[in-house]
Amino acid sequence: MVRTQIQLTEEQARALKEIAAARGESIAEVIRRAVDGVIRSGIMMPIDEKQKRAMDVMGKFKSGKRDVSKRHDAYLVEAYDR
Repeated sequence: MVRTQIQLTEEQARALKEIAAARGESIAEVIRRAVDGVIRSGIMMPIDEKQKRAMDVMGKFKSGKRDVSKRHDAYLVEAYDR
């Protein structure tokens, strides 16, 4: 592992301590997991790769409804009322 030093706000440090205590982990482990999440999210992924991934999932989640972009809130309410 590489040792590094960072500066956090008081709020960030307090929140990290609470999260670490709740999980039974060290603050360093919480930070490592957060960094892994950022890396996996693809923030640094090239735009062409992001576009390819988006195109790959297009059409895979068909609901048969043609107005989801306009009525998404209503459909969400219906889904949770079931």
